[in-house]
Formats: sequence, structure tokens, C-alpha cells
Amino acid sequence: MKKTISFAILHFGVAFTVAYLLTGELLIASLIALIEPAVNTVAFYFHDLGWHKFKPRHSLQAKTCGFAVVHFSVAFGVAYLLSGELLTGGVMAMIEPAINTVVFFFHERLWRARQTVALV
Repeated sequence: MKKTISFAILHFGVAFTVAYLLTGELLIASLIALIEPAVNTVAFYFHDLGWHKFKPRHSLQAKTCGFAVVHFSVAFGVAYLLSGELLTGGVMAMIEPAINTVVFFFHERLWRARQTVALV
């Protein structure tokens, strides 16, 4: 659970920072940062459920691409609806998931390193 919470904090931080830099609005950035990860979590659940139900022998690459489309769509939709700006929605959809992918990689790397040290 600590790992999930730490990534949730990082996800919030990335979403807030990108949204604030795009809008300059503290309230809108905070709302985007709270809502976008929450909606993505629900979307992930249904995406995963759908893949297991309709494509039980799916490839990981196809499923990953499918979720990328979902993540981009959620980021765009939330940012657009809260800011009222197509540009903000579009830039948020491109930048936030990309940054979170890099953050995820280093987060995983850190947790693996912690597990290795704990085993020694």
C-alpha cells in the first residue's frame, strides 16, 4: 500500500504542476490534479475488466496501447472540462501521461532497489 500511495502522491504532483503551468490557476490545477487520477483509476478498472472479458489472450502491448488511449482521453477531458480551453486539454493530454510514465519508471526502480537492500 505504501508503494501505491507514494505513486498517487507523485501522480498528483505531476498533474498539479502541469495543470498549474498551463492555466496559472491554483483552483483549476488542484481540481485537475484531484479528478484526473481518480477518473483514471476508475477507467483503469473497467479497461482491465473489459480486456479480460473480451480478449482473455490479449497481448500486453495491445492492452498498454489501449490504456494509453484511455489515459490521454481522460487527461484531455478533465483538463478541457475544468479549464474550458481546448489547448489546455490537448497539452495536458500529451504532457501529463508522458511525464507520469517517466516518473513511474523511476518510482519502480526505486522500489526495486529498496526491496534488494531489504533482502541483503
